[in-house]
Amino acid sequence: MIPSPESQDDRTPLLGRCARTVGGVAFVAALTLGGAGLATAEPADDGDLERTTLSSGAQEGAVEYWTAERMESATPADELIADQAAPDGQVAASATESIPAVGADSEVRTAQRSASGAVDAAQPAAGTDHIGKVFFTVEGVDYVCSGNAVASSNGSTVSTAGHCVHEAGTWADNWVFAPGYAQGSTPYGLWGASDLYATDQWVATEDMNYDVAFAIVEPESGAATLTEAVGGSGIEFNTERGALYTSYGYPAGAPFDGESLEQCQGQGVDDTIGGTDDQGIDCDMTGGSSGGPWFAGDGPSGMQVSVNSFGYSSQPNVMYGPYLGDVAQEIYEAAAAA
Repeated sequence: MIPSPESQDDRTPLLGRCARTVGGVAFVAALTLGGAGLATAEPADDGDLERTTLSSGAQEGAVEYWTAERMESATPADELIADQAAPDGQVAASATESIPAVGADSEVRTAQRSASGAVDAAQPAAGTDHIGKVFFTVEGVDYVCSGNAVASSNGSTVSTAGHCVHEAGTWADNWVFAPGYAQGSTPYGLWGASDLYATDQWVATEDMNYDVAFAIVEPESGAATLTEAVGGSGIEFNTERGALYTSYGYPAGAPFDGESLEQCQGQGVDDTIGGTDDQGIDCDMTGGSSGGPWFAGDGPSGMQVSVNSFGYSSQPNVMYGPYLGDVAQEIYEAAAAA
């Protein structure tokens, strides 16, 4: 996600970026690439849920694909709405549901660091090892987003933005998660995705109200689950609006370089420009921060309640995140139990 003060006409593109219209909304995005999906299996359609599965060979290939050079040169993915005709908010909500955080086993963490050969590497701020970078490919172009390990039954679930798994009719390929990424170091290795989950509303019409996704990941080496290695945030659905939120991500667009974890904090406000159900906070993070987690309260110990999603080109330095309602809970529960 990359909020920008520039107008649609004079914006400098990140990737030959061009305007497009989806569902009556004009978007200007880094991922404007159509075509057939690149995953190894056909996506499954189950109500509000869309899913694609990647083979074990594809997972191994993804881990091998992401060399240090490719990670450094990956294009930051972003979503900008270029006008004021965003989809009206229609996110179904019911009772609040909270899934508590889980801690990481210290012995597993040590083993993972040793396996990755990065024991002495620089680390992000304490308590944020579960936040990391997401790398993926769409039609031959490499991109970077952000993500977060969340508590789950399978211990291997990552939250991110919908446009970091599926864009313009295309499922992402070479999808990996690098928890605890810092200054080029991947202290817990790369975790290749076996399954990607997105909402039908995002896949079908790229509705910004539903720009949320989850991935199931496998370790690069060893048998530990993701949350055994790095812990997992609690996550909450249908939560109270307008609270204090702290968001995290790896912005890679200028003036940031994507090498360190950054944060923003602010009181959530309703979207009065496009009328989505998303909430906004003051934030100057740029492309590459998409998919990074929002936590309720001050710091990373609160419940995750949203992800970095988009900004309006007419409203600089404001980040919007989707409201995690019933549909988001549905796809989380499917991913967490896989």
